[in-house]
Amino acid sequence: MRVLLQRVTEASVTVEGEVVGGIGPGLLILVCAMPEDTEETAEKLALKISKLRLFKDTDGKMNLSLAQTDGAALVVSQFTLAADTSRGNRPGFSGAAKPDMAEALYEHFARSLSALDITVQKGRFGADMSVALVNDGPVTLWLDSAAP
Repeated sequence: MRVLLQRVTEASVTVEGEVVGGIGPGLLILVCAMPEDTEETAEKLALKISKLRLFKDTDGKMNLSLAQTDGAALVVSQFTLAADTSRGNRPGFSGAAKPDMAEALYEHFARSLSALDITVQKGRFGADMSVALVNDGPVTLWLDSAAP
């Protein structure tokens, strides 16, 4: 799975004028399932994200995890994280998991975070979404489960 994490003070997702998910302080998590991913991949990544020390402690250092801060997660499907820009000017997305598999893994990832006592809100898989956020820091990280 490929994931882009953004530490936020707030974030929301709107579909056709309706807010379908929103959080206060926490992480906006853009998720892309890849063909080799499994439910185990989703679970491991959720656990990793729940423990990443991305939030400031009382000394202003990034020493606290999402779980430790009672922050929330807004999980949004984002197949464009699989973009291949190595040829030409039009990105290719054939490296992303097929929609049925991608949706199942996206939902499993969100459930896995929730099972770790993280408050989870979601976008709507496959929808044309508007994502609003206030990036805190800014702090933005890229995670790829296939990377060493």
